[in-house]
Amino acid sequence: MKPHVVLSLATILLMAITGCGSTVAGQVVSPLYDPFKVGGMPAVTGPSGIRDNAPPTTGTVLNTDDGPVDHLALLAVNDIAEYWSQNYSPALPGEFIPVKRLVSYDSTDSSSPRICGGRTYEMVNAFYCPPMHLMAWDRGVMVPVGQKFFGDMSIAALMAHEYGHAVQRMADMMDRRTPSVVVELQADCLAGDYLRWVADGSSPRFTLDTGDGLNHVLAGVITIRDPLLTDDLESLLAQQEHGTALDRVGAFQMGFISGTSACKALDEAEVQKRRGDLPIMLDTDDGGQVQTGEVALDEDVLGMLMDDLGTIYSPSQAPTLSFDPGECENPQPGSPVAYCADSNTIAVDLPALQKFSAPADERRDLMLLQGDNTGISALTSRYALAVQKQNGLAIDTPTSALRTACLTGVAQRAMIDPSADRKLKLTAGDIDEAVSGLLVNGIVASNVDGATVPAGFTRIVAYRSGLEGDADLCYQRFA
Repeated sequence: MKPHVVLSLATILLMAITGCGSTVAGQVVSPLYDPFKVGGMPAVTGPSGIRDNAPPTTGTVLNTDDGPVDHLALLAVNDIAEYWSQNYSPALPGEFIPVKRLVSYDSTDSSSPRICGGRTYEMVNAFYCPPMHLMAWDRGVMVPVGQKFFGDMSIAALMAHEYGHAVQRMADMMDRRTPSVVVELQADCLAGDYLRWVADGSSPRFTLDTGDGLNHVLAGVITIRDPLLTDDLESLLAQQEHGTALDRVGAFQMGFISGTSACKALDEAEVQKRRGDLPIMLDTDDGGQVQTGEVALDEDVLGMLMDDLGTIYSPSQAPTLSFDPGECENPQPGSPVAYCADSNTIAVDLPALQKFSAPADERRDLMLLQGDNTGISALTSRYALAVQKQNGLAIDTPTSALRTACLTGVAQRAMIDPSADRKLKLTAGDIDEAVSGLLVNGIVASNVDGATVPAGFTRIVAYRSGLEGDADLCYQRFA
């Protein structure tokens, strides 16, 4: 192993979104960064999905089998159309014209019809066809699998994204020169705008809780991220880029928090500003071979990480690393890493951490990321707790859980800097692994007791604050 190590290729794991830690109780005042708020709304767990008293569907779906999948998709289209009929003006120019041409198809059926000039057999997708002002969806795989793993509201979000493409064209938000990544992220943003309306309780058809329900929606957003680019793929996908997991979640959050005006303002400059220097393409070696960068998390690698974190955080007394999982008197439930405040030690259950960070076998269609930065970011968060303790800050509060995520983002940004002398460097896909971890288990946004905050949405906001800021911002924002 060379001193300079590149962390993992973004690998994927199909799984349900369930947090393994407890949640903390308490109150703070900042509405956006409150541990118990989601974009200013209370973070609550409750019913998510179709209302018992939802009105009957309206409109015609061509090629339908009249089954429950098409019923759900049509109900979502009805709801989204009602939202935009009420909210299109005056936020956007022009006239709102509902999408009335709707087509269902089965991607597993070789006789599935051509739609918008293309084959639909084996096309696991949902899409908007501009020339025909038409929406179509795959009832064979895309919708039922998404519904199974991420719930009814993930399908409403999927339809809202595709409907967003229709809204873009009505409002002249894009043209033929607009980069594809901007087009896609605008649609994600518009979907977030609609889902805020549902979460507010305004939808007559659906409900969405801002805890577990919204976590599942975000998980669905992550699954439709781009594959990692290589030199071979870059030219192929450059005109079809949809965005990384962080791009897509961030755009959705923009719409959810700030509404239609933020979506309208989302352009190429804004995308590049938010990305900064985050890598999106894998490196190649001198022979042109793609470096997957997969690193086995052993004692040597974790030792190098501790050295890097000491340089990044510059604590007055660096914590020590122990591979005795019983080091802490109060271990953190469900986590393979723990900070022992009394001894200033980070205790690692190495076999558990390796399992926690092992790339999963690739599955088709719906995926979540898991890889070595799942574990690297978790250990980094325990180091961030040590730094906070040395600064005289409480490390067992709701605020400290989010401050920990923010400080972890600061360190991860520093591990990307190509000009810095680091033993470990992050590469394409690693940040998305951390984002998935924040959503799935919340360890990176947990306090010294291992307690996280209810909403994955807010955990990701805190982590991104660190990616885009510095330690001083973390201390100010999560005071």
